[in-house]
Amino acid sequence: MERLELPFRIELKTGLPVHDQVIFAVHKAVLSGQCHEGDPFPSVRALGQALRINPNTAHRIVQTLVARGVLAVRPGIGTVVAGSAVATRAEKQAVLEGEVERLVVEARRLGVEREEVIAAVERHWKRTDRR
Repeated sequence: MERLELPFRIELKTGLPVHDQVIFAVHKAVLSGQCHEGDPFPSVRALGQALRINPNTAHRIVQTLVARGVLAVRPGIGTVVAGSAVATRAEKQAVLEGEVERLVVEARRLGVEREEVIAAVERHWKRTDRR
């Protein structure tokens, strides 16, 4: 059986509800432009198999994303990314907060000092300005 390529990136972490992790990853992919309006989204079955999660959890994930307007079910087509609404500042901030939290937790786990993290962020920020 060939492996399904998901239209979003995710590394499932233990200790956090899978449902919440996937919702966050999909929402982030849509807000960042990684997923576009009309892009196909995996079926509940394919999502469950790709992530190796319970089909009921996969179903709940898709239901939640449809209810939030992130995905839409199109008869005869399947589930697709809904119209890409312009992300509000609060939505962008919420996505960023999740990423920053992961960065801080990983830095602390590695024993990296706050100043080193800030310096690394500044270096990477400058690199992207050059592009």
